[in-house]
Amino acid sequence: MNRDFGFVSQLQRSSVSFMSNIAEGFERGRLTEFHQFLSIAKGSCGEVRSHLYVALDAQYITQTVFDEAYALADEVGRIIGGLRNSVARKRKTQRLNE
Repeated sequence: MNRDFGFVSQLQRSSVSFMSNIAEGFERGRLTEFHQFLSIAKGSCGEVRSHLYVALDAQYITQTVFDEAYALADEVGRIIGGLRNSVARKRKTQRLNE
């Protein structure tokens, strides 16, 4: 993978993107925006998983590394999805109480 700097850079940007989107959405202070940024973050997890398939197919990583990294990216995606669902429920409750 060292020889494909563009691919490595894109994988790194995707990996950092989901953390950055969670932070940015939270800091905006509104549940609507937080929910939106969580959706973007979840999409970035999907992008990372896609890049992992490319890395495996190009033989940049081994099956073992792929399996471990994919499992982590999948878990992060599920956690973000759960948080997004929780925020959606809270948004709905707030609208009902207004």
